[in-house]
Amino acid sequence: MRPYELTLAGAAAAIAAGELSPVELTASVLGRADAVADSLNPYVSVDHEAALRAAGQAERDLAAGRGRGPLHGIPFALKDLIDVKGQPTSASSRVRDGHRASEDSVVAARLAAAGAVLLGKAHTHEFAYGLTTPQTRNAWAPDRVAGGSSGGSAVAVAAGAATFAIGTDTGGSVRVPAALNGVVGLKPSHGLVPTRGVTALSWSLDHVGPLTRTAEDAALVLAALTGAEQGPLPDGGVAGLRVGVPVNYYFDHVAPEVEYAVRNAVERLRDLGADIVDVRIPMTRYVQAVQWGLMVPEASANHERTLRTTPELYGDDVRLLLEAGELFHAGDYLRAQRARTLMRREWARLFEEADVVAAPAVPTAAARAGQESVSWPDGTVEGVPDAYVRLSAPANITGLPALTVPVGRDGAGLPLGMQLIGGPRGERTVLRAARAYERTRPDAGSLAPEAGSPPAAPVA
Repeated sequence: MRPYELTLAGAAAAIAAGELSPVELTASVLGRADAVADSLNPYVSVDHEAALRAAGQAERDLAAGRGRGPLHGIPFALKDLIDVKGQPTSASSRVRDGHRASEDSVVAARLAAAGAVLLGKAHTHEFAYGLTTPQTRNAWAPDRVAGGSSGGSAVAVAAGAATFAIGTDTGGSVRVPAALNGVVGLKPSHGLVPTRGVTALSWSLDHVGPLTRTAEDAALVLAALTGAEQGPLPDGGVAGLRVGVPVNYYFDHVAPEVEYAVRNAVERLRDLGADIVDVRIPMTRYVQAVQWGLMVPEASANHERTLRTTPELYGDDVRLLLEAGELFHAGDYLRAQRARTLMRREWARLFEEADVVAAPAVPTAAARAGQESVSWPDGTVEGVPDAYVRLSAPANITGLPALTVPVGRDGAGLPLGMQLIGGPRGERTVLRAARAYERTRPDAGSLAPEAGSPPAAPVA
């Protein structure tokens, strides 16, 4: 196995055993990043020299007995919304031309303290305001969207061009691209990971979280991001865990292959000893209105000055959304905030009945590049971004932890994801359930096919 093919946990174990050096690992991942640059374009920029210097320092520190934990010497990518001192933070927008960060974000500082090796900045949909990341191509099929807005981060991990990556999630922007590229994406509880030094889209909905190949890897990164010594995930499995399966909303308007894959995954959890219970999702008719009623005016407020002075520098899709946000009335925003409060209360009651909710992460596999809408058998037509955000928005509105884990592939061989949503500060429960499920899959943690190769046959 080539070093870039290792999961984070596998690479950390090999480094700890002296079987692999951080320089060897970083050089291998850099080589892979170069190999997929033209076909997939996950990165805004990669700094080979700086990465190899950091890997060399990690190697010397480890040899001297100054290990910093499992991320020491592990190469990673940062979404290009996250500040690193002295480096550009472009947010994939011409509006940020010439911008350089004056200090590290909390996230970058914590990962540096853990000894992780920064490879470069990954593409985002402009200012994270979109669900496709159009400049990056899906790791499994370059004619499909990468998902967004953390598309570059997800593709880098799925292709082996980063051992892990960091993204942001305002309406699904970690979980959607993770699902579409066959990796794990974790949105922690709101406020658990500091957002200082991260370009804001919507301050009351923004989250920062890891994209990894496995749930075990996600737990290791989360520990560094939170500055907490959480230790390894428990091996106790899911016996007695109450897994709630929605009887409404989450299985409405989803592709049959998505529903089959998720329900099959739930049955595997049942076989492992979990108790499967039906749950009813509260206030579903308000989800879209609350998500947009919070995000759109907050985003427009963030961009008020530049939208008025240099509107021509924005992409057409983002400028249109920002201009629409200026038409919101204060009363509409306040009503969205009130509805959010009620939704949080009702979701808290839901978690009196279940420990974790299992549901589809996305309603369909990756759309074709340029595809504008999704049509359902009952005649409903929705825009591709609306379809992707529909199932992920509740966890942003409520601030609850949510994770996407791969659960199979569709008839075209494209990845499908299951979303696990936990109660307040329920990250370990969500990670525990995801890890237990992963252990039932022989392909857990696998990379996307080599760039340009056809996807493998579906795996249930």
